Amino acid sequence: MEPSGFLPIVLQMLVALGFVAIVLIVVPRLGPRRKGAKKDENFECGIESEGNARMPVSIKYFMTAILFVLFDVEVIFFYPYAVNFRAMGLEGFLAVLLFISIFLLGFFYVLRKGALDWEK
Repeated sequence: MEPSGFLPIVLQMLVALGFVAIVLIVVPRLGPRRKGAKKDENFECGIESEGNARMPVSIKYFMTAILFVLFDVEVIFFYPYAVNFRAMGLEGFLAVLLFISIFLLGFFYVLRKGALDWEK
């Protein structure tokens, strides 16, 4: 590990930092700055905004979103097994069965706690 081996990494970091500096400092000075009530108004997909953005949202929405992300990320862990299932053999198969059983235990726990019941 010679210090000269890090030269490409250092150069790439300097180019990246230089690009960020140019984007943050130079670009805002290039365009015109026009302000107005209509221009500064919030705009979302062509729909006029109404009401306050700080409206309370049901916790059920957040629970569903968090559980979706949790179970979606867990499914990603199946990919290495799907690619290498022959090389992993019986030991790999048993490890995946253990993972799936823990996965299903978590899912049934969520169901039993009623986190996915929208009617309550």
